[in-house]
Amino acid sequence: MWDSSYREELERRRQKMISSGGEERIERQHKAGKMTARERIEYLVDEGSFVEVAGFQISDVPIEGVKGKEHPGDGVVTGYGKINGRQVFLSAQDFTVLGGTISKGNSRKICQIIQLAIDHKQPYISLNDSAGARLDEGIYAMDSCSAILNMNVMASGVIPQIAVVMGPCAGVASYSPALMDFVIMQKQTGQMYLTGPAVVRSVLGKSVSTQELGGYRVHTERSGVAHFSCEDDANCLAKVRELLDYLPSSCEEKPVRTAYDDTDWSDQIESMVPDNTRKAYDVRRVILSMVDGGAFLEVQRNYAKNIVVGFSRIGGESIGIVANQPLEKAGILDSDASEKAARFIRFCDCFQIPILTMVDVPGYMPGLEQEEGGIIRRGAKLLYAFSAATVPKITLIMRKAYGGAYLAMNSKSLGADYVFAWPIAQIAIMGAEGAVEILKRRELAETDDPDALRAAFRAEYEKEYYNPYYSASIGMVDEIIQPEETRTRILQAITAFRHKKKSIPARRHGNMPL
Repeated sequence: MWDSSYREELERRRQKMISSGGEERIERQHKAGKMTARERIEYLVDEGSFVEVAGFQISDVPIEGVKGKEHPGDGVVTGYGKINGRQVFLSAQDFTVLGGTISKGNSRKICQIIQLAIDHKQPYISLNDSAGARLDEGIYAMDSCSAILNMNVMASGVIPQIAVVMGPCAGVASYSPALMDFVIMQKQTGQMYLTGPAVVRSVLGKSVSTQELGGYRVHTERSGVAHFSCEDDANCLAKVRELLDYLPSSCEEKPVRTAYDDTDWSDQIESMVPDNTRKAYDVRRVILSMVDGGAFLEVQRNYAKNIVVGFSRIGGESIGIVANQPLEKAGILDSDASEKAARFIRFCDCFQIPILTMVDVPGYMPGLEQEEGGIIRRGAKLLYAFSAATVPKITLIMRKAYGGAYLAMNSKSLGADYVFAWPIAQIAIMGAEGAVEILKRRELAETDDPDALRAAFRAEYEKEYYNPYYSASIGMVDEIIQPEETRTRILQAITAFRHKKKSIPARRHGNMPL
């Protein structure tokens, strides 16, 4: 029999490892409206499935007064478990231990778990609650942060990466969530910033709160860094589970097909979408009428609202949806909307998720501000993303599709596999008013009644070009369908193209506009 001291020592060390920073700090964590790292993990994963990895590691930097110090878990809990029966790897920063700061040992644990996720082709989830780099470790801590960022890049496009920001995420450490696929922020306590309020005050002489500087509103409404925001820790973790259901475990798999509700509400589309192109409507209602069970997980709902992106299912098949939103800025494309959609398309292409594009776009946003803000290079990202995507790409032209914005929204020549259009669709180089002013400017200048002639020319232009039949006759549209046929025809296309294999020229990689 073994000496009992072995068992006792192991149990003592285990208890120290799971004790976090002690009862007082755990209580402070709870008073702040936050779960502890271990509570978050237990809430997120299936009951009894979590296995901790590298729990006994410590930071071992050769700095006097730091070397050899042991802290429970060194400020992070890492391991693997199951979510809805699927394997995942995860790390959870422990704010009760030295503020969850990143050290050499802390980083080594995180990098190890990301590498395991890559090797085993399973998603990685990062639960962030950290004051940033551990200052008393100096450049060792800074170097350790860069090691994590490198692993995030190595995992990019290989496995889904989801970051949940439920406390501070400060300094260079805030780049880690930005390098991951999705960022979920806790509304009350989540915060991300490169330079904190103290630095802003000392350098710029301006006082700002942490929420003003890097709270959820900043990153879900203005910067676009975060994709979702939730009221508390529990809702953040529930959002992770919901999101994962639409995703495969790695780039080598397709999303799992599920059983589905076959109810078809697309016969109501005609009442939702006015044939008058000047009238707005909510494209979300159209999406919900077509997809399985009326379920749609919108991504970045409060950022660049003139375009809608998100995940849903049709016929049990997980799909990504990109749709112009006539309710916001008439659905026009601008710099923010282009970048938002491009990033989403790139993610879908990484993980073999078919893309449905729903088009109702009057053009690109004109003006000095947009041109100076880089609308050409930023708008080109959308063109690049659609053209480069190798997954099945289906387009539905609902109403307007004008000019360069028509091209950018997954047009036939840009690489769409199949293009549907409703009978009210209008595909043209520009709106009738603008086209008449340019094409007929001489006649208008010479007539005594320019208003009457303008109206006649506009009617002629609309009759000739403002219908989908001309576009179909020259191959820009594959099929013109009635609204009530929409779900059925899109489902048939998704099923038919599910095994698409698109070859691309041999190269290291393309150079997407930045």
